[in-house]
Amino acid sequence: MKLIFRKKSIFLTLILIMLVALSGWGCGGTGTGQNNDGGEQPQIAFYAFNSEPILDWDPSVMYSNGIVVLNNVYETLLRYDAINNEIIPVLASGYSKSEDDLTWTFKLREGVKFHDGTDFTADDVKASIDRTIALGKGAAFIWYPVEEIVVKDDYTVDFLLKYPAPLDLIASSGYAAFIMSEEAIESNPDDWFSLGNEAGSGPYKLESYKMGEEVVLARFEEYWNGWEGKHFDMAVIKKIPETASRRQLVEKGEADITMELPYEDIEALKDSPGVSILAEPSFQNLLSFFNTEKAPLDNKLVRQALSYAFPYDDVVEYAMGGYATQGKGPIPAGHWGHGKDLFQYEHDMEKAKELLNRAGYPEGGFELLFTYMAGDEAEKKSAELFKAELAKLNIDLEIRGMPWESQWELSKNPDPQKRQDILTMYWWPDYASPYSWFYSLYHSEEEILFNMAYWENAEFDRLIDQGNEKSGIDRQEAENLYIQAQEILIDEAPSIFAYDKRYVWVTNSSFKGFKNNPIYPNVVFFYDTYRE
Repeated sequence: MKLIFRKKSIFLTLILIMLVALSGWGCGGTGTGQNNDGGEQPQIAFYAFNSEPILDWDPSVMYSNGIVVLNNVYETLLRYDAINNEIIPVLASGYSKSEDDLTWTFKLREGVKFHDGTDFTADDVKASIDRTIALGKGAAFIWYPVEEIVVKDDYTVDFLLKYPAPLDLIASSGYAAFIMSEEAIESNPDDWFSLGNEAGSGPYKLESYKMGEEVVLARFEEYWNGWEGKHFDMAVIKKIPETASRRQLVEKGEADITMELPYEDIEALKDSPGVSILAEPSFQNLLSFFNTEKAPLDNKLVRQALSYAFPYDDVVEYAMGGYATQGKGPIPAGHWGHGKDLFQYEHDMEKAKELLNRAGYPEGGFELLFTYMAGDEAEKKSAELFKAELAKLNIDLEIRGMPWESQWELSKNPDPQKRQDILTMYWWPDYASPYSWFYSLYHSEEEILFNMAYWENAEFDRLIDQGNEKSGIDRQEAENLYIQAQEILIDEAPSIFAYDKRYVWVTNSSFKGFKNNPIYPNVVFFYDTYRE
């Protein structure tokens, strides 16, 4: 592992030196010095990420890890502060809605430029959201309430809705709400963005990338909010799947921030000089999805039995180091729509045996493939604890760590028999609504996206769709509908609701300004950070 770490460290240093040279800046990213022209050396932030930083550059389509990159390159009309329950204006300077809640008017910020040099106006808002809706991919469903977008003048735009909806929360989504240059949309082919091009208005522009491995961002000199004060000139987001390497990079001061370290490492690092530990709230939870189209998991009783066999308390204690709580349904604690009084499976091996017997598997005797994202120690340990319990039921659980793109590809095989039996993954909201979990993870799908249980239930679909429509005018009624939907979901058991986690960030003590926001999970808004 030390050899791997040394190779990665040398490789990273060479990358930074090369990029700085190409940019005309002096070398060095951890201090302030003088370059060859007598100016200051660039400040370079390094985020040691545990997975692929981006899988699709199209801001209308991207619906995975790319949130950590695109929220620094693109901007949305609004941003939601989940800790203080506040809406923060970004590209919109203000907004209002009509008495019938069907028309939302946004006043836009003036003096904003895109990275392609064009000026930001209401036409860009309309072109961006219309494009996202038309493509219908990723999190485009958040805009379903929108009937039409009307440009009133250069800096005023109306959203006309089919039914009342919380458009302020939708417009602050970390996905599918990005505003891009209309000029870039109109003058380039449809796949221009996906090919690694961008046209955002964010503080950083794309400098270079290696798909699936790393992204290098450089500051956009004409950013509307300016560059007064302390800011990073560049940001590197690099996939470092080995937890030991991520830990050492932060300890040695070569990385500024990382996450998803083993919790024994967290405890050890609390006394490490130069390292800070930030335990923060999150709306992220771990769910393990059963392949309901493949025997024996097409049998509800088997799914219920496995839900009882899952060692919830041990997973929370040993895999998560106590930085989590057992899940109760798919909506995490602290988020509206969470059902604190819902029934929850508990670890009960006798109940598991009883249900297996009723399902026709009194002796167990079957094998299951469980996939998780390689490099995530908590997922791995959770799987290992589960495997030990299933062995007591004579069920053989094969555990397979895979890069996310490989796990994703396997899950989309058109033949249910060739897919995994159980896929575990984290979910977090695209915007602050329970519908983010319900629609994406469990709503019936014609084409597989994120319903990795391949589960369908018409009554569940009806309840959550109705709840979504109600959420814009009567949140309590929406919550009631969502609770009813969760009762169906828990009984049908298409997935195990393992735990709701806390975020534990590990940073270099010189890395300042970072604020965790659970609505934008794993995102570092680099513009707000600096080195002290």
